[in-house]
Amino acid sequence: MVRPQKDRMVAFSPEISYFKPRGIPMIDLEEVGLTVDEREAIRLSDLMGMSHEEAGRRMGVSRATFGRIIQRARKAVADALINGKAINVEGGNYKLVRQARLFCCNSCGHQWEEALGTGRPPGCPACGKKNYYRLGKKGGREK
Repeated sequence: MVRPQKDRMVAFSPEISYFKPRGIPMIDLEEVGLTVDEREAIRLSDLMGMSHEEAGRRMGVSRATFGRIIQRARKAVADALINGKAINVEGGNYKLVRQARLFCCNSCGHQWEEALGTGRPPGCPACGKKNYYRLGKKGGREK
């Protein structure tokens, strides 16, 4: 029996969800699918330059799972670009999160964000220590 997939945390949802090559009528185009969570993986890794570990944490999945998501996403985009196909972005297992929590490490001063719903961070991503606190909306320490 296969385990059910966890919802991936997605923090970006543009209104545009379809891309096609210019000059080719829709009726003549083949289409590739890209899920919303795969688009989020491309945004975090390729656009924002995050490591697989950090992006996986942001999406609420392991580094290995993130690696599989980004691999599928890049294959679909490459197929569309190389073979002149349209890209349709829809579906997938995801939960749209609009906010993130901000943390600050007491040991090294590093600040980082964690998506809502991902639980307590295991430690500071910079130094690994568990000596950190959550910042409030105005940048002060949350009580």
